[in-house]
Amino acid sequence: MGKVSGGAVVARYLKNEGVEKLFGIIDGTYFGFYSSAVADGIELVSPRHETSAAHMAGSYARFSGRLGVCMASNGPGVANILPGLVVEQAEGNRVLVITSARRTGIMYPDRGGTYQCFDQSGVISQIAKHSEAVPSFDRIPEIMKRALRQCFEGRPGVVHVDIPENIMNGKFEGELPQQEPTTYRRTTAVSPDPEQVEMARKMLVAARLPMIHAGSGIIHGRAYAELQELAELLGAPVTTSWGGRGVLDEDHELCMPMVNIALNNRVRNSADVVLTLGSRIGETDWWGKAPYWARPSEQKMIQVDMDPMILGANRPVDLAVQADVKSFMNALIQALKTNGRSTKADLSSFAKRKEAYREKLDKSLEKQSELVHPARAVVACRDLMPDNTLLVADGGNTAIWANFYWKVRNPGTLISTFKFGMLGAGVAQALGAAKAFPDRTVCCIIGDGAMGFHPQEVETAVRHQMKIIYVVLCDKQWGMVKMNQSFTLRPWKMLLYKKLDPGENIAADLGEIRFDAVAEAMGAHGERVSRNEDLQAAIQRCMGVNGPSVIHVDVDPVAHMWAPGLRYFKAMHEEPAG
Repeated sequence: MGKVSGGAVVARYLKNEGVEKLFGIIDGTYFGFYSSAVADGIELVSPRHETSAAHMAGSYARFSGRLGVCMASNGPGVANILPGLVVEQAEGNRVLVITSARRTGIMYPDRGGTYQCFDQSGVISQIAKHSEAVPSFDRIPEIMKRALRQCFEGRPGVVHVDIPENIMNGKFEGELPQQEPTTYRRTTAVSPDPEQVEMARKMLVAARLPMIHAGSGIIHGRAYAELQELAELLGAPVTTSWGGRGVLDEDHELCMPMVNIALNNRVRNSADVVLTLGSRIGETDWWGKAPYWARPSEQKMIQVDMDPMILGANRPVDLAVQADVKSFMNALIQALKTNGRSTKADLSSFAKRKEAYREKLDKSLEKQSELVHPARAVVACRDLMPDNTLLVADGGNTAIWANFYWKVRNPGTLISTFKFGMLGAGVAQALGAAKAFPDRTVCCIIGDGAMGFHPQEVETAVRHQMKIIYVVLCDKQWGMVKMNQSFTLRPWKMLLYKKLDPGENIAADLGEIRFDAVAEAMGAHGERVSRNEDLQAAIQRCMGVNGPSVIHVDVDPVAHMWAPGLRYFKAMHEEPAG
């Protein structure tokens, strides 16, 4: 027994868990923590804003499959990280946040007038999966083990541990933990009940048209190969939630791309048995209700999820299975190989609709535009960048253009804030992606409004020599808002002329930020493109840069407003019929 700081104990738990990265801004209130983490071989990656640390941790976790860890200092640092924590909880990313708090005796509760003090654990407990404050040094092991169990149980989300600065930095009689994770939490997957696997097999084999609906649980379970094999054995078309987009190669014959919403609706109404894997079937899936899905009386549902509270929550199920989706699929695959489907449904009509929709989308690539057409910008990136490029899509209409025109060929290579729609998160999500896979290209397609939230993080990419290409589609307006506002103010004029005259919108226009020049001022490579024909050369130059680049793309503001699929986005906000 010797003397150790509370922060050193926390850091050693992270090391024992195999944590390799720590995202956050340094501060004296938790020096005992981050200095010990660095001494234990954990890399400290420091952004320019705490909310970026949360997005970096979430993106890193989603792409790598590891635990993402971030930190923030008491008071203002914790206040700054809150927006990021809200988003990462909503997106269901596995994030552990360690914060410092003022010393014991003056907060929890606040003594009255305490400097840089608010109820940090209480506030975060309202937005996170779990939040707990450490009252004394000797309880750190208990609270850290409970937090780590929460990190790896059920649906991933944000877990918070709050530690007073005197416990974090003070030295106490004790020792660093040597425990393996197996001594305090389950490290093996939750296996399915064999009887339920057999019931699922019988339902799927007997189905006229079985289909699979895949959510982000496939991503967290790294179950891409199993999903493809299972779909092929069943001959089942695969739809995804928004958050699950890209879990299957979108060129695969069984993949029904998420952006082809009309086709997804048709498939979901045609199937008589649905196997839902790792999805809550939430609002972006229209709660599984008609007219977007067949009614429960006409369609059987098998739902598999780690979290029992999700099963049957938004739509009645015929078979509820609490299990790891990868383990369930492996068991079902083995059962189907022994006794699978003898005949498979004819999916040719779906294939024709899939092809026709892609042809319709591609017509936008032929349109003449005053400046760059947003579809042309996205397709130029897709055509020139490797299939294993990690795409980050951010913004309102920009995220829609990116999603509709970037075809995902390698599973697990796309991130966005599908559940929360948070502008600006993508700047830091790109940083986390680069730390997850430093040998790959990261492409962040982002709007100028969204980029304006956190442009300072380009310097973080420079400092850490990250291979990121930020493609900023600049229309100098809040495009999605302007579109909705224009239809509300003057619908007939908007339909006829595709835009309103200057001054007919309310606070929807922005000034120009030269993002290429801003990037160069921070040490990154900058490009500016105003013509469709100049896109390829600019992207190729950025591909040759050993570090971050920013391409300022002047897009046609009218074309950019008329993003594809906006009517479906509007319909999503209305309660389905049944």
